[in-house]
Amino acid sequence: MRVSTNDLKAKIIESLNLQDVTPEQIDDEAPLFGPGGLELDSIDALELVVMLEKNYGIVIKDMEEGRPAFRSARTLAEFVEAKRPA
Repeated sequence: MRVSTNDLKAKIIESLNLQDVTPEQIDDEAPLFGPGGLELDSIDALELVVMLEKNYGIVIKDMEEGRPAFRSARTLAEFVEAKRPA
């Protein structure tokens, strides 16, 4: 089953308790971390790892493996789709 980028963005907003942000306001290609996007930090990264495990059953043991996945909402959705247990 395909992972909806909008559903994933909604889960990001909910898990990070982002105020006044809607999934539609998050560009699929915008960086999640650093300037020009959501400007998330390392604490947010840990929260996202927990959210992925809780909602999708994906365990990221090595942040070096997961780092490219956290570049944008689109790359995260692709990562979830590729790694999600059947």
